[in-house]
Amino acid sequence: MAKAKRFPLEPIEKASRKSLRELQLRRLKWSLKHAYENVPHYRKKFDAAGVKPKDLKTLADLAKFPLTAKTDLRENYPFGMFAVPMDRIVRIHASSGTTGKPTVVGYTQKDIDTWTQVMARSIRAGGARPGDKVHNAYGYGLFTGGLGFHYGAEALGLAVIPLSGGMTERQVQLIQDFKPALISVTPSYMLAIADEMEKQGLDPKKSSLRVGFFGAEPWTNEMRKQIEARTSLDAVDVYGLSEVIGPGVAQECIETKDGLTIWEDHFYPEIVDPQTGMVLPEGELGELVFTSLTKEAMPVIRYRTRDLTRLLPPTARSMRRMEKITGRSDDMLIIRGVNVFPTQIEELILKQKELAPHYVLEVSKDGPMDHLTVMVELAPGAADAESASRLRHHIKSYIGVSADVKIVPLSTIERSIGKAKRVIDKRAK
Repeated sequence: MAKAKRFPLEPIEKASRKSLRELQLRRLKWSLKHAYENVPHYRKKFDAAGVKPKDLKTLADLAKFPLTAKTDLRENYPFGMFAVPMDRIVRIHASSGTTGKPTVVGYTQKDIDTWTQVMARSIRAGGARPGDKVHNAYGYGLFTGGLGFHYGAEALGLAVIPLSGGMTERQVQLIQDFKPALISVTPSYMLAIADEMEKQGLDPKKSSLRVGFFGAEPWTNEMRKQIEARTSLDAVDVYGLSEVIGPGVAQECIETKDGLTIWEDHFYPEIVDPQTGMVLPEGELGELVFTSLTKEAMPVIRYRTRDLTRLLPPTARSMRRMEKITGRSDDMLIIRGVNVFPTQIEELILKQKELAPHYVLEVSKDGPMDHLTVMVELAPGAADAESASRLRHHIKSYIGVSADVKIVPLSTIERSIGKAKRVIDKRAK
């Protein structure tokens, strides 16, 4: 049997750590100077912290510079963080703004080219082959997911099917008719597509899909096992966020599936203590922070992603990896003094084969006490039996918090076409 063709790697993906660090330092010096000289917010923050771009002599010196938070971007809404005149901006994206003003990001043509390059690199690393078709079910528009994948796939010479989210029946029809090899979509929506396939009498394991690129929401390795068991897919993780560039900041390589390789020639990672902001040693769990090394329109300096992970040594590429994101510091629920992440409960749900991977956590007050209710669906054809009491026991044993568990009928919980809404917090703010 002939070996499948693969795209060649870029030289930087095989470069020595020494040459990569030299490139990072050179680019980091440029990025700090560019931000300081062209963004009043950064000039003010650097001056208040008593640092100047020239104070960066080594990569470790980056820790002297102040952190940037999403609130900084919102306070400079809409274009206060841009470092170039508007006549050089060719694209504007923005977050949904559901928790306040949206965060706005801008791109020069060079930024779009960089984004295209790192997305093409990501799709290649995830297992794309020449001649593949890509079913793109990420949302288009102000959200960066759809256009990021679109540009990257086209740059690789792949055929893009730009379906966006929603219209689940049509998603299934076009997968059947067009026979794409790759799909880019949130993991929760992939499960909804698999549900729809089964509803139509189709076997998800017999589809043309070979690789799924899943991101935009935290998902566990248990979720990966669930997706791969139900479908024909290799499920690989993709990571990005609009403020840093969009998807394409880091990508899991299909040959190892051991965490996300960070494209360190463009994005410099740090892990900090979420409470103190102090840099943690490599390998320790903490909050992921990124500094852009090549962005023109909107450089980000030590941007707090709120994602929790740890840095790991290189494997499939010469660049460092980060562990799978399974929680966020701002997604953490505190229930009667216990820190609870939705993905912890997801992992326990997915270990019970009779439960479906669709769930919602409802937090309310029972008098002065916090009260957690977990609503979860039964898997098709499964019996209720002891499911609720078993899950309740596991939540108490492994997480340390008491919860009510309500088993609800299949399709009761709303299916999301974008990021799944996992938490309903009814406590008074």
